Amino acid sequence: MIPHDTHLHIGSLLFEGVDQIDLTGPFEVLSRIPNSTYRIYGKAMAPVRDVKGLRLTPDATLAEAPPLDVLHIPGGHGQEALMDDAQVLNWIRRQASGACSIFSVCTGALICGAAGLLKGRRATTHWASLHLLPYFGATPVNERVVVDGAWIFAAGVTAGIDGALRLAAELRSDEVAQAIQLHIAYAPEPPFDSGTPETALPAILEQARRSVRTITVQREQTARRIAAKLGIAVSAAGRE
Repeated sequence: MIPHDTHLHIGSLLFEGVDQIDLTGPFEVLSRIPNSTYRIYGKAMAPVRDVKGLRLTPDATLAEAPPLDVLHIPGGHGQEALMDDAQVLNWIRRQASGACSIFSVCTGALICGAAGLLKGRRATTHWASLHLLPYFGATPVNERVVVDGAWIFAAGVTAGIDGALRLAAELRSDEVAQAIQLHIAYAPEPPFDSGTPETALPAILEQARRSVRTITVQREQTARRIAAKLGIAVSAAGRE
């Protein structure tokens, strides 16, 4: 826990094709952390669209970001375009090196992996990409939130809220996190028990797998290429 009188600079990465709830879910929590400044950073100041078309605008550019205490990397289909983006990857490496907490949501973990930051870490990501983590030197953990030292990984999409609450507790206290949870009325009662591959009906799971097959294949091809660049050998079974 960080002393309450220490002001925190919290920053989220914004990019074209982000999954907005990977960003806005944690925003609801992180923006409420006491004695902190929260800002969203992009490569440029122009608005971008999320994977479903929602328009989002950064507060400042990457170059204008101060050294961050908390770095938040969301995911989304636009993650693919960042896997070889030297400007973004260098920014993530630089910010992560000085941050007290790094928070990855969904396929944001793959971006962090491309930056070479996942070697030897326990991590999670969206269920459709969990098998790709070994390509970046990480051990995949099929849990909603995974903590590994200064790193907090949240699995797919809505898990970002859970991870952000865990992060708020780590940064301030359980009581602060609980107060934030109450303010945002986060008490999920989903009408169906279909939120994980383990609980979804087989037909629903197969339909979901088909819907993401193209991007999953693309991500695996990229992951293999990045693994070769990082010097990480992964067996056919997905084990390092």
